[in-house]
Amino acid sequence: MRIHKILDRAPGKRLSSKEAVLLFKEADFLELAKAADAACRERHPGNIATFQIDRNINYTNICRNRCAFCAFYRTRGDPDAYVLTQEEIEKKVAETLELSGTQVMLQGGINPDLGIDYYTDMFTRIKKKFDIRIHSLSPPEIVHLAESSGMAVEKVLKELMAAGLDSLPGGGAEILVDRVRKVVSPRKISSARWLEVMKEAHKLGLKTTATMMIGTIETIEDRISHLRKIRDLQDKTRGFMSFISWTFQPGNTALGGKTVSSIEYLRTLSVSRLFLDNFPNIQGSWVTQGKDVGQICLSFGANDLGSIMIEENVVRAAGISHRITVGEMVDMIRKAGKVPAQRDTEFNILKLYS
Repeated sequence: MRIHKILDRAPGKRLSSKEAVLLFKEADFLELAKAADAACRERHPGNIATFQIDRNINYTNICRNRCAFCAFYRTRGDPDAYVLTQEEIEKKVAETLELSGTQVMLQGGINPDLGIDYYTDMFTRIKKKFDIRIHSLSPPEIVHLAESSGMAVEKVLKELMAAGLDSLPGGGAEILVDRVRKVVSPRKISSARWLEVMKEAHKLGLKTTATMMIGTIETIEDRISHLRKIRDLQDKTRGFMSFISWTFQPGNTALGGKTVSSIEYLRTLSVSRLFLDNFPNIQGSWVTQGKDVGQICLSFGANDLGSIMIEENVVRAAGISHRITVGEMVDMIRKAGKVPAQRDTEFNILKLYS
């Protein structure tokens, strides 16, 4: 009865952290999905489900953090360690535009050899040659640049924005609970520091996304604590465009373990939609879940399926590689009973597939 009261509550009444934990642990799977879907339809009454065409460009895989959950990083001297040249990056940008892409997301490891000039030069040269959105870097990369340059985070962000940075992805969040971070990513920035970078970005008018990686050592309570922290910041800044949760892929990682089930992922997705009442967009992760579960996400609270991913290397390094074309994405959304639409980074509709 208590679960039903929480699920049937009047719109606009917030879930508490305790209620969110209770829903996750005790709510009927399909009743939870129904409530999340209703919340999604209320937020997006046009029954539209969106996707984007973009490319992840991992400019370097050299990283000093060596996170236990990551299969992508390499150390200096590894035979397959790399830093892309500007010419290689620009070739990838050109290919993205040829494939109707509207955005590039440049992310890499915390490479101690790369200072802020590398990034400002990269962005400036991209913007001179191409009309494309630069949705790039992440809070750990921003903090690295602040520390290596001796500048404040605000100053670093301003320099990058002047060079062409348009928005900031939510990478490096994992779980925003330091007890967890000390195990899975002990060299990475703290949860408070991640939130600080996002707050500074929002103050400067830089829109961002928020992410959460589930399935390492965190508890359900830790996941809800993570959601509470980003919801609280969103109340203050309104700078987050969307929320994306994804599952830890243990293949080829030092942490190892088992992948959480798709049912647990979908339960997390639905609770996120209900709890994050100030986030307009919730994204389903077909990249880690595959196309079938990606389609099901659209009935569990997601209104967006992210990108078709012209290129993706980080998840692939863990042994998971799902690929999709625009046609397949459109068909997948249609078969979920939704109207497919291509969007840009800020969720403006570029093309409806009626």
